[in-house]
Amino acid sequence: MKSVNKVILVGNITRDPQLKETTSNQPIVTFGLATNREWITKSGEKRSLAEYHNIAAWGHLAEICHQYLKKGKLIYVEGYLKTRSWDSPEGIKMFRTEVVIQDMIILSKRQENDKEDLPEFETVSSEGVDENVIVEEDEKESVKTEEKKTEEPAETTNEDEDEKKMEGDDLNF
Repeated sequence: MKSVNKVILVGNITRDPQLKETTSNQPIVTFGLATNREWITKSGEKRSLAEYHNIAAWGHLAEICHQYLKKGKLIYVEGYLKTRSWDSPEGIKMFRTEVVIQDMIILSKRQENDKEDLPEFETVSSEGVDENVIVEEDEKESVKTEEKKTEEPAETTNEDEDEKKMEGDDLNF
């Protein structure tokens, strides 16, 4: 039987993203995201509850998040839940569930004092990034070469463009 592990959140960043690297030099960024749930009780009273989420991004998406996100910005994220476990120095088993994001859209409008070169709304994706894979030095060079090749415009037919539009989970906004 199939299963689904998909998370979509729209919320405000609660702490500035922290960039770290794994022992294999793969970047990872973590930050907090707050979402709000509102409802009306039977007595007609409006209630609200904030929920706080731990967010992690890997690879190029991590670098983008570190560079352009800051506390207070409104963002859209899409990813999956992942629970990590480790033993504390006291020998207690610790758990942490986080949302590993694969796509991110900045929803906050730029302010006059922001010096970022991003457009008002920017979509960033970690398509093809697997945080469990350790990339060897030789593979990094081939990945960089492949990235450069995909950036160059190529001649395409209408059929090629239609196929590209249908590939993946990208949202066309």
